[in-house]
Order: sequence, then structure tokens, then C-alpha cells
Amino acid sequence: MKATQTLHDLGQSLWLDNITRDLLNSGTLKRYIGELSVTGLTSNPTIFDHAIKSSAYDAAIREGLDKGKSGESLFFDLALDDLTRAADLFRPVHDRTNGVDGWVSLEVSPLLAHDTASTIAAAKKLSARAGRPNLFIKIPGTKEGLPAIEEAIFAGVPVNVTLLFSREQYMAAAAAYLRGIERRIAAGLNPQVGSVASMFISRWDVAVAGNVPKTLDNRLGIAIAGRIYQAYLELLSNPRWQRAYNAGARPQRLLWASTGTKDTKASDVLYIKALAAPFTVNTMPEATLKALADHGELGLIMAPDGGDCEKVLAEFAKAGINVDSLAAQLQDEGAKSFVKSWNELLAVIASKSDALKKAA
Repeated sequence: MKATQTLHDLGQSLWLDNITRDLLNSGTLKRYIGELSVTGLTSNPTIFDHAIKSSAYDAAIREGLDKGKSGESLFFDLALDDLTRAADLFRPVHDRTNGVDGWVSLEVSPLLAHDTASTIAAAKKLSARAGRPNLFIKIPGTKEGLPAIEEAIFAGVPVNVTLLFSREQYMAAAAAYLRGIERRIAAGLNPQVGSVASMFISRWDVAVAGNVPKTLDNRLGIAIAGRIYQAYLELLSNPRWQRAYNAGARPQRLLWASTGTKDTKASDVLYIKALAAPFTVNTMPEATLKALADHGELGLIMAPDGGDCEKVLAEFAKAGINVDSLAAQLQDEGAKSFVKSWNELLAVIASKSDALKKAA
């Protein structure tokens, strides 16, 4: 049995952190669903930036140009074409699991990360345009994003909360989700609105590489994950959350993101093995998914109490790492990185559009 199937049977959802038209047209995504137990996928501006550089999008870009589309408007047409096709592929999983699994994700413009009102409006618009029950709108868990998360959930828009790094950031995002659900219950609305909270893992280790003893290499992200996992399980058993479940709500699932190994000297499935846990999601790059299927071996599942995470984090503190300030820095850098990728994406679309116009 492939390790991907073993991980799925353990109770963790395997999602692909990639989307391209080639993946769809070639049948590769369908094969991953059938052969590698993939039950969802995520996207971001960087992924689309790389994808749209291929010629697979040329015809669609020409069509958009003929309709007078450009910039963000043209991009969202392209992205929604891909993601609605992917959502349809995952729809049987979504139906079979009663909405627990089988999701795809589309990000609002990163330029709106610090604009609550515009984020809410964009989330509602994109969700309505997609017209699929299994499409998450990604909203960053920044201070300005938290009210947008609550409002989107209250409006019935499924949300993938992104750019979360610490336990405190996760708890704030979870609280925003719950407030939205409780408002729906109070208003007599169906409280079953899907959501995941995406924790970025490998960026922790990249941030401290070369600044801590070798014995601590590639251990910070996993320790942070252990702390968050413990908090997640405590929330699931919290009476306030249980009252919402009793009214028909579903828990917001914890999702591990940024799980591709960045250190070439470390195992290419380092974070996959370390983050194996039931009722969670691991969204992994395509190369990591293939590595897991090819030679991955799973060990123990994550300890419900976080295992030795606090001991490890104490060692990082001794080494001069302040995880609270670093979490804030990583979230800020992540938001800026997405803006950079977004601008590069729009530049690629503009360049392609110009080239296609000249070739017409």
C-alpha cells in the first residue's frame, strides 16, 4: 500500500498545493485523485504565476482580450475556469464526506490583505461567481483579515484562512470563524459553513537557518505545529464549540501548509511524516506528494499533547529566537511575498496579452 493511502486511512486529508491547466487537461489531477488519495487542492498567486507562463492559457487569454478583459479581471476568469473544473473533479469526494473534504481554494487579491471591507466584498463576489459548494475563498489571518473572516462565514462563504504561523494567530482565526458561526445560529441560518485554518510550517525553519545550533535545524516548524495541534484539539472539546456543533456546525479543520522540505540535506518528506494526524489536512507540493508515494514511510502520529514541542521551543528561546516576534514577522513577510507574486502574475498576464495582440 502506498504511503499516500496509509496517510489517508489514518484520517488526514491529502491536498495538492498546485493547479495548472496542464494538470487538468492531461488527466494528471484525476489520476492523483484515483491513485494517490488526493482529496482537494489549494492555489495561490505564485502557483498561478508559474502556470500562466505556459502556452496552455493562450487561447483563454485571447478570448478574454476579445471581451475587453485585462489585469485582475482576466486573471480571475482564468483562475475560476481552472478551479471550477478542479472542484467538479473533487465533487464526488465532497458529496461522499458531506462537505468535510473535496475542497479547492481561490485567494482574494493579496492587495486587499489590510483592507477589511474590500476583502469581504471580494470574497462574496468570487464565491458567487464560482457557483460551487466546494470552493474555499482564501483570506489571510492578518489583524485586518479577521473581521473579514467572521463576516464571510456569517454570509455563508466557505473560508480557507491563510498566512497563519503561531498558536496565537491560529486561535484568533478560529475565534473569528466561531463568531461567524454563532451569528448564523442566532439568526436562524444553517451553521454548516466549511473552513480550514492554514498553518505555514517550513518557513519557520528557513527563517532561523544558520542562526541556531545544528541540533535545532529543521525542528522549529514541527515544534510550532505540535503547540498548535494541542490547541486545536483543546478547541474541539471546548464547551462553546460543542454548543455550536450541537446546533449543526462543523469544526474548522486544521491544515498544514508550506510542507515541502526546503533544506536539501533533510528528508523530502520530513514535514509529512512529522505532521501525520487525524482530522487534519496536509496540502503538499506536487514533488512532495510524489516523493511520499514513491518512498515515504510513516511513523507515529502527532502527540495530542504536543509531545516535546515546549521543550524544543525552550531550546530555541535559549538560542535567542523569540517565536512571538518571529511569527508576526513571518506573517508580514508572507503578505508582502503574496503581493509581490500577485504583481508578477499581473505582469505576466500583461506581457502575454501584448504578445498575443501583436501575433494576431
